[in-house]
Amino acid sequence: MSEAVVDDIVAVLPPLLQSLEALGFVARYLNPPDFDRVMQAAGQPDEALRAVRPRLAQWPEKFADIKMALEAASDAALTAFAGLRLVQNGNGDFVSLFRALRYAPRAQEALYALAPRLPPVNEFFVDPALRTDADLAARLAAPAAENTGIFHERNEPGSRGGFSLYVPEYYTRERAWPLVMALHGGSGNGRGFLWSWLRDARSRGAILVAPTATGSTWALMGDDTDTPNLIQILESVRARWNVDLERMLLTGMSDGGTFCYVAGLDGASPFTHLAPVAATFHPLMAEMADAERLRGLPVHIVHGRLDWMFPVQVARQTAQALTAAGANVTYRELDDLSHTYPREMNAEILTWLGGGP
Repeated sequence: MSEAVVDDIVAVLPPLLQSLEALGFVARYLNPPDFDRVMQAAGQPDEALRAVRPRLAQWPEKFADIKMALEAASDAALTAFAGLRLVQNGNGDFVSLFRALRYAPRAQEALYALAPRLPPVNEFFVDPALRTDADLAARLAAPAAENTGIFHERNEPGSRGGFSLYVPEYYTRERAWPLVMALHGGSGNGRGFLWSWLRDARSRGAILVAPTATGSTWALMGDDTDTPNLIQILESVRARWNVDLERMLLTGMSDGGTFCYVAGLDGASPFTHLAPVAATFHPLMAEMADAERLRGLPVHIVHGRLDWMFPVQVARQTAQALTAAGANVTYRELDDLSHTYPREMNAEILTWLGGGP
């Protein structure tokens, strides 16, 4: 690699990675009354990124793949920040913030292709708590095993009913692996929600499946076209990879969390653990659920005290109702969480599931 290209990479990567971390921070602490404060705390790494972005323009053709990945990731991150800044400056509404933040996973998807080639990118996609783990570093440094990495099945942007999948590059068929099926929130998609979990699945050794609902959101009313689709997706994954049948987690955010209850409390559900996040719940769900299914079922509920969409009292009542029905409930209430996804809880959930290589 030429010295000039190396210099450009060294100039671009730090503000790019800082911008992605800042976008993750904004997404985690997004709360209407606190938006200005959160943006101030996030800083302005996008300004530094915008300043060095032109350095990617004139690269030799043989480095085109690196150039394209860095350009796509940088442009997506800058687009996300531009949308946030518009609202910060009084143009746009709260929905505009969610639209802007959808560019963050697109940036990560573009950047992930460089993880095997650029150490700072590889480290970015490792849980900070495990970045000094020598065994994990060695596994990630080895050549990727066949049939591993990221796959998309009928899950192009705008499509419905498909799924995205991540299999750790150090996967081996000699042992059974925990599986996480993570359901996006209303109007979202699995291709984007995959990145809410990828760093943790990669760091702790879990197969990650992120489906997209068959409709605009999960089938919470009317005909349930989603549960059969989830089962079909699960069966297709199990046919190709060695999944631990005792560690199959169904989790999700918002509508996805609520659908964990709909699909996961069914007596025929194959999932061994449920972890709804920022979800709502109707007491009839517990009354209508299969009593044998509920008895001893591990359920890990995460909810924010600041949740403005589904008040925290609903989650507290849900924990009580499921416990009374015989479920083995773990309840985690986060004082600083609004109606957003708390990625820091993934490690705890995987430990609770019994994940890990």
